[in-house]
Amino acid sequence: MAATHIFDAPPEGVAANWTMPQNWSAFTAEQHATWRALFDQQSAALGGYACRSFLDGLDILRKLRPGVPDFAELNALLKPVSGWEVVAVPGWIPNEPFFEHLANKRFPAANFLRPPEQVAYSEEPDMFHDIFGHIPMLTDPAFSDFLVAYGQAGLRAEKLGASDYLGRLWLYTVEFGLVVEDGELRAFGGGLMSSFAETLSALTSPEPRRIWLDIERVMRTRYNFDEFQQTYFVVAGFEDLLRATEETDFASIYRKIAGEPALEPGDAWRGDLAYEGRLPAAPASGEATL
Repeated sequence: MAATHIFDAPPEGVAANWTMPQNWSAFTAEQHATWRALFDQQSAALGGYACRSFLDGLDILRKLRPGVPDFAELNALLKPVSGWEVVAVPGWIPNEPFFEHLANKRFPAANFLRPPEQVAYSEEPDMFHDIFGHIPMLTDPAFSDFLVAYGQAGLRAEKLGASDYLGRLWLYTVEFGLVVEDGELRAFGGGLMSSFAETLSALTSPEPRRIWLDIERVMRTRYNFDEFQQTYFVVAGFEDLLRATEETDFASIYRKIAGEPALEPGDAWRGDLAYEGRLPAAPASGEATL
């Protein structure tokens, strides 16, 4: 089934910048129960697999009332410690407003929750993906600065017609990125945090490639939308990710790779430097793999 929350123009009730009232009181008891089930299972499963910044940042979500977060309540906790606020959007939004929100420390979150029959796998990014998967990382100062720099780079990429290249950087870092902590690999991408099954694949399976981050390589690489990634990129720390973003001349990379064939998700590249460090142990048989 194709994603349904995609719009060419702001629908009725949505502002020109694609934000909308959350209307928290409209969420049903069933939706609150779905959120609680997702939150309890994912947060319990990720210990030993998620990075320290994510696990620490989860404390903000734990302080909220159980169920679908009220964004006003969430922002009252989030903004003082990070400078960020969450804004409700109807679903997928165009690049320019998305980049504009990030550059100004506003994180767009889809204002819908997956139905109960899609608890194990949502066919499109929903509120649980956006809030649980991404908001905890906003409390890490270096990662926060990276997202702001990314938003600023995105606004420049729009003028150069290069947003697709930059989108690959988002996918392979913010959604599916891995980081080394205390000599062992951990996950930090929101796509991983909201899918424990893929977290295990990314961290413990012998099948995917794990490559040290190279921005040009990332921008050359297509990605899988509806199956596990075949290649994951590793950073030594979030300061390294921020520094790479700030020091790279993105425009020169766009020019260099324009017109060249993209790498397929599982392809090798001449400059690949494989991560060969320790991997976490897989969980005991029978543990949850949401």
